[in-house]
Amino acid sequence: MIKIGDIVLEDFPLLLAPMEDVSDPPFRHVCKMFGADIMYTEFISSEGLIRDAVKSVKKLDFSEFERPIGIQIFGHDIESMIKAAKYAESVSPDIIDINYGCPVKKVASKGAGSGIMNDIPKMVAMTEAVVKATNLPVTVKTRLGYDEDHKEIVEIAERLQDVGIQALTIHGRLRTTRSSVPADWTLIGKVKENQRMTIPIIGNGDVIDGPSAKHFKDTYGVDGLMIARGSYGNPWIFREIKHYLKTGEQLPLPDIYERIRISGMHLQKSVEWKNERQALMEMRKHWSDYFKGFPNFKQFRIRIMQMDTYEPLKALLEEIGAYYSNNDFTALGNDVKEVSDLPSACLP
Repeated sequence: MIKIGDIVLEDFPLLLAPMEDVSDPPFRHVCKMFGADIMYTEFISSEGLIRDAVKSVKKLDFSEFERPIGIQIFGHDIESMIKAAKYAESVSPDIIDINYGCPVKKVASKGAGSGIMNDIPKMVAMTEAVVKATNLPVTVKTRLGYDEDHKEIVEIAERLQDVGIQALTIHGRLRTTRSSVPADWTLIGKVKENQRMTIPIIGNGDVIDGPSAKHFKDTYGVDGLMIARGSYGNPWIFREIKHYLKTGEQLPLPDIYERIRISGMHLQKSVEWKNERQALMEMRKHWSDYFKGFPNFKQFRIRIMQMDTYEPLKALLEEIGAYYSNNDFTALGNDVKEVSDLPSACLP
């Protein structure tokens, strides 16, 4: 049993990472359907939130179905972070999360996100201030350190725990490490091995399937995993990992019927939640992954990328389904199955 404040989770929870223009309510909904235990909003600027910026405030949206849900905030000014935490608390999420992991230059260069790892005393002071400002459990997502000369996560973890955070997610890269470089889990393991640590330690980085999840769990002893890029167009990853950890067996990949059904649901909810054009633009990062491994998909991907209205795209999804069904397609060596054969746990 894992506890974050009063939130009780199963023994090895899987978390959906907060990702800009990805982990919005429509995508969180389909990930929850397939077993995500905790989800976080896209990261929200503290300055934007306290100024009532439309984009920042909209990111506070979530449904009861998504619980437990954390709202993630970031910023460089302690007073603004205090106000943002109180604002976020007013919509009654389950967790307030602080982003100390974003490496994007426009964020980090201002001393926010992973940029604050260059000033650990301020990082600790900001965390303590947010913990004191809210009655909700506060969690943190961060990296191994700022650069190769400052891999200080073992010390940072202790100090953040000492000021009251309830869980810590560690991404296995530095502020300066590119995503193309494999994540380094060695220091994540050292944090977990530290006998002073009593809060849950969640590992993040390169979790892409059941075998990778089992490797990180068994090798580094973390209390749970956070999944980011592995979830793109692949909300089934949560079900897949849980099944693999329980049985050692890999589930068959979702067939064309399931992919059409879930990608169509994701698309529809996106259109309902945001304006049509924005929804279609942001869905583009998912399409190749929703249909990964399907031969001749390029012809459809090109057409998808050119569409900016919902109904034609909805019709194209039906065309894609018919094309692969009529060609008796077998995805990556897995026999095509009827939707009715799928486990009931995956159905809405």
